[in-house]
Amino acid sequence: MKRVLTVLSLSVASLVVGVTAAPGTASAEERTCRGTIGARTVDNLRVPSGATCRLQGTSVQGTVKVERNAKLFAENIRVIGNVQAENHRHVAVIGARVGGSIQLKQGGSATLRRNVVGQDVQLFTNNGTQTVTRNRIDGNLQCKENRPAPTGGGNVVGGNKEDQCRRL
Repeated sequence: MKRVLTVLSLSVASLVVGVTAAPGTASAEERTCRGTIGARTVDNLRVPSGATCRLQGTSVQGTVKVERNAKLFAENIRVIGNVQAENHRHVAVIGARVGGSIQLKQGGSATLRRNVVGQDVQLFTNNGTQTVTRNRIDGNLQCKENRPAPTGGGNVVGGNKEDQCRRL
């Protein structure tokens, strides 16, 4: 009986240690992209200031973030979270599936073509050519204060087409 209790006590102790250690190890890793990433899976992805990142068939389990003066060229990617860019130089997302939103603000040019987006597409206060063509957007397509106004068409939007994008 004493041996059974000792084994049981050790099992409970290891279970408690495992449970208390788990939260510290559960955080998602962020991968920095400079260059090209092919058909592999990453957690979160960051394109640092001034860098150029090419994604080809990449799966992102979290969010893609594009920083100041950075460029992202993404083809046939899968993103569970969002694609976010602020002060970017250029963002091209073509043939992608994005579970969240695509949010581009206060940056340069962008090309969004043949994407399936689970939430919103937002283009706010960008300076540069913005082309939004043949996307399926489950949420809203929102464009405000871009110079020049975005161009394109053939977008199927589940919510509303707003402001500069109301005719796209």
